[in-house]
Amino acid sequence: MATLVLSAAGMALGGSLGGSGMSMSMSMSMATVGRAAGAVLGRVIDQRILAAGSDAVETGRVDRFRLTGASEGTEIARVHGRMRIGGQVISASRFRETATTSGAGRGAGPQPTTTSFIYSVSLALALCEGQIARVGRVWADGEEVSPGALNMRVYPGTQTQLPDPKISAVEGEEFAPAYRGTAYVVFEDLPLDQFGNRVPQFTFEVMRLAEPGAPANLADIARQVRGVALIPGTGEYSLATTQVNLSAGFGEQVAINVNTPSGTTDFENSITALNEELPQCKSVSLVVSWFGSDLRCGLCQVQPKVEQREIDGDPMPWRVADIGRAEAGLVPRQDNRPVYGGTPADTAVIEGIKALRGKGFSPMFYPFILMEQMPGNSLTNPYTGKSGKPPLPWRGRITLSSAPGQVGSPDGTAAAALQVEAFMGAAQPTDFRLEEEVVRYSGPADWGYRRFILHYANLCKAAGGVGAFCIGSEMVSLTQIRGTGDSFPAVAALRQLAGDVRAILGPDCKISYAADWSEYHGYQPEGTADKYFHLDPLWADPDIDFIGIDNYMHLSDWRDGRTHADIGFGSIYNLDYLQGNVAGGEGFDWFYHSPEARDAQIRTPITDGEGEAWVWRYKDLRGWWSNDHHNRINGQRAVSKTAWVPKSKSFWFTEFGCAALDKGTNQPNKFLDPKSSESLLPHYSNGMRDDARCLASGVTCCADGRPSRADLNPDFCAGQRSSLSLWTCKAPRHGSQLSAYSRDDEGKWSAALSGRTSVCGIRFRGI
Repeated sequence: MATLVLSAAGMALGGSLGGSGMSMSMSMSMATVGRAAGAVLGRVIDQRILAAGSDAVETGRVDRFRLTGASEGTEIARVHGRMRIGGQVISASRFRETATTSGAGRGAGPQPTTTSFIYSVSLALALCEGQIARVGRVWADGEEVSPGALNMRVYPGTQTQLPDPKISAVEGEEFAPAYRGTAYVVFEDLPLDQFGNRVPQFTFEVMRLAEPGAPANLADIARQVRGVALIPGTGEYSLATTQVNLSAGFGEQVAINVNTPSGTTDFENSITALNEELPQCKSVSLVVSWFGSDLRCGLCQVQPKVEQREIDGDPMPWRVADIGRAEAGLVPRQDNRPVYGGTPADTAVIEGIKALRGKGFSPMFYPFILMEQMPGNSLTNPYTGKSGKPPLPWRGRITLSSAPGQVGSPDGTAAAALQVEAFMGAAQPTDFRLEEEVVRYSGPADWGYRRFILHYANLCKAAGGVGAFCIGSEMVSLTQIRGTGDSFPAVAALRQLAGDVRAILGPDCKISYAADWSEYHGYQPEGTADKYFHLDPLWADPDIDFIGIDNYMHLSDWRDGRTHADIGFGSIYNLDYLQGNVAGGEGFDWFYHSPEARDAQIRTPITDGEGEAWVWRYKDLRGWWSNDHHNRINGQRAVSKTAWVPKSKSFWFTEFGCAALDKGTNQPNKFLDPKSSESLLPHYSNGMRDDARCLASGVTCCADGRPSRADLNPDFCAGQRSSLSLWTCKAPRHGSQLSAYSRDDEGKWSAALSGRTSVCGIRFRGI
């Protein structure tokens, strides 16, 4: 358009310049010159406006690159425990430029030719001096990214590591250093387009353990743990290795069990971290929960439940015990949120067992009962006879319709045995069958305890088997129920259950019951001088392979101030002090006969008129293990001994540890959970968080070669199968999945080891 307009204007202007005094030929020449000049100028304008798209276009080309820290002579960082650090570039390849050309096609008008440039680079970044356990999370320009998307290799800094193959290819094999003694990462052909065609600023979560052979007071717990208990035991897909999606709306799907940038499931992330952070850990207790409806055993149903019924998982519909989501009950809710996660789907449990075995762990299946009574319930409390049970009580409170010692209690009668029978239910091994990896049930329509245990025995078989199987845990009040003639019907029922599980899982699986620390050694009815070794028939049973103990015995009796009885040890963190209380102190040397005596530290020695003080010492495991057992009736030693054969089976500590609370070792079995009636602070605790307390407890109980273990042999205590509580399969962050697993509002005080095991080098003696 400009060509036409300006050529006409130029012709008119040229003609006017010719004037009337010029010849006709001269006037025409000036008009031609003007038109030509106007046309040239118009073409330039038209090219600018209309034809620019036909020029070649280049995008994304970079003139200069800047690398993350690469300073000459910079010091090498030293890391202790868990730290977030940057890196120093110690090797880098040339930048690789890739050009992609598009456009220049035919069509309406000229098309541009576009050449896009993207870049990649290979580089190595030194992290720190010494050998690390692992690199956890990775951040690029402050945003967490998936290590898998970075094509990243980690060299932990051993003295035997070999040169990286990419560095060898760039530098030449004879010139490629191995950087032994330095932990570093290598990014091979790192695509930079995701970072704006530049190398971002990387930072890394680095975990370094204490060096092997460190002194006892400098050692960390990570190299000593042989087994963990995997919690929370709830979460419908918390144990799955398959990504499971929920459709939150039309065309919208949310991954319920993928909550980190890694792209792998939370369970896989957890097991990878466990494998790297606890290199000596070989045993994992796989906790799976059903829900108990009542503290009165005759009315208590134990069944699997879900968080919601509206949306099912894809591609893993929830199915447990041969029922689907629509048939299952709902877990209790508070503030419109589930109090717990739902029972893990059967398929997820199978995937979890297989994944553990694939990582070299020996799984122990650990069934768990979560009580579901909420505030405001109208159920009769068997311990008071009044309406309203305490909220979310401990499963160890399950008892008779009226607890022993209460007026009208059926304890010691045939009615008590009938209530236990109702709790156990009528399910038999023949009611279950396997269809590939699905457990079918065709037995009585009850939700008794036997259905719970036999279902999972069959599920473990479907998964290819487990190293060990617990038939129950911490059912303290249930096992103490007496029938006629001082019989213990729940103990007899557990023996039958052990035989049924043996028939399903075979001779190679280790089977037992995980007793509470206050339960394993016997039962002393309150207000009497009686002592029954009530679990001895179970411990002596040929289908029971070990004595399981959830060991939360007192490890200290510390108070604030400088005048209490133990101040001579200098600190509650003193390992000699804690070690001395493993087989000493309260529960071994002395006891408090009343709360007032505890406050005043009036300690009564533990003695026995028959010369068998170990009978009353719950901490005296060796005395209990190495002697014949004779019940005491009215304080008198029975003539006949129980079924227990001294030294016949080893102990497994199926759980031990303490909460991360001030003075947690004073009462390791206490914890904080405002939702639960069991929430209590340890004796004389101020309630402050104390990670060191949690770790010191673990070091005390599982350190090889310490006084607490010096006299232990595999026949006495199988330490490699003990489970330091607890390791969580939750994701480090939950994103928007508020009910993906159980609520963990009190996680900062919990006994969970996740994220704490790399806190090393704590000087316990002098803290």
